[in-house]
Amino acid sequence: MDIIPKPFPPSAATFNSSWNSTIYQLLQFLKNTNSSYMLNAYPYYGYTKGDGIFPIEYALFRPLPSVKQIVDPNTLYHYNSMFDAMVDATYYSIDALNFKGIPIVVTETGWPSFGGANEPDATEKNAETYSNNMIRRVMNDSGPPSQPSIPINTYIYELFNEDKRNGPISEKNWGIFYTNGSAVYPLSFSAFGQVTGNSSAIFCVAKDGADADELQTGLSWACGQGGANCAAIQQGQPCYLPNDLKSHASYAYNDYYQKKNNAGGTCDFDGTAEVTTQDPSHGSCIFSGSSNPGGVSLPPTALGPSSPFGASMNLQVTSLQYLISAIAVFFALVML
Repeated sequence: MDIIPKPFPPSAATFNSSWNSTIYQLLQFLKNTNSSYMLNAYPYYGYTKGDGIFPIEYALFRPLPSVKQIVDPNTLYHYNSMFDAMVDATYYSIDALNFKGIPIVVTETGWPSFGGANEPDATEKNAETYSNNMIRRVMNDSGPPSQPSIPINTYIYELFNEDKRNGPISEKNWGIFYTNGSAVYPLSFSAFGQVTGNSSAIFCVAKDGADADELQTGLSWACGQGGANCAAIQQGQPCYLPNDLKSHASYAYNDYYQKKNNAGGTCDFDGTAEVTTQDPSHGSCIFSGSSNPGGVSLPPTALGPSSPFGASMNLQVTSLQYLISAIAVFFALVML
């Protein structure tokens, strides 16, 4: 990302002009060989060097309240994570040099688990949060707001801590394993094979007291252009009752939000919607992102167009899962 001096807003991002000639030749080569642009994306640095401009929740893939949404003023795209914004900034920078159709692979991303006294955000808790939320984000097979149909193939940095590395203490502590083979923090692949639009049990519902006409407009948009699956609120279906505008709008808003929040969708609807951690499901009416009585997460109906890149991304994730398991077994045997 260092070669993109101003990555926000993403739509205005460009490469450092002094390198344009070299980058142009690189992009031409990638285009001619059907190759990917390789990006090292580090929201940790974007946050710590941002002088407090962005909240840490934005860097850690945590949900943002409606009053703190990060929006590109030129495109009005909503960015739910700095990771997505960095990837989009790179797509726009490539486009600024008149190249299209070059996919981006994130070859490095992670978060340090320990740092010095002047690195308070390099903690094990933040590293675990970032890595697990990043895995969930990548596994939903969607791209950033400007390229929603192109999944973000991603590699975690890094496997082991580097205790001999020079520089700040945090530079030695990016690994998911210590040098003796023990895990720094657990990684969860529970979402593998399952699309999880909302890993933090956040729901989008209609606000109490919202204007009826605006609610109707929001409901119609969500069920139409927004792509929400509104079959459940039709007469005779599980979520038809209570038969009132607020209940139906809440179901439609939430279905849209669960499908689209990682691809730029937000919970706003002209101020008639809000996020909540209270599960609005009732009886046999189960909202997307909820859990059924058996405790199994119910995924959204869909998350967007499929992509030829999706299979390779899943392979990378599963390969990493098995690699980590194999390494853990190896060190267990060595320590016997």
